[in-house]
Amino acid sequence: MVKVEFLGPIQKEALELDIADLNELAVILQEDEEVKEWLESCAVAVNDTLVSSLECPLKDGDKISLLPPVCGG
Repeated sequence: MVKVEFLGPIQKEALELDIADLNELAVILQEDEEVKEWLESCAVAVNDTLVSSLECPLKDGDKISLLPPVCGG
């Protein structure tokens, strides 16, 4: 099981899923209208390290964070 957390303005409770890689997570999140709109613009971190490939393998206990873009002044 991995934990998926949604940061910033994505108002969604964390999920616990039994998935093998980020491709599986992408398929699941594409079906969630609340999250779907954020997927193109979010950065993704696995165990607090940014990743760029959906092929990233996951193991039991990993934490995945979806990080929406931020703006500041």
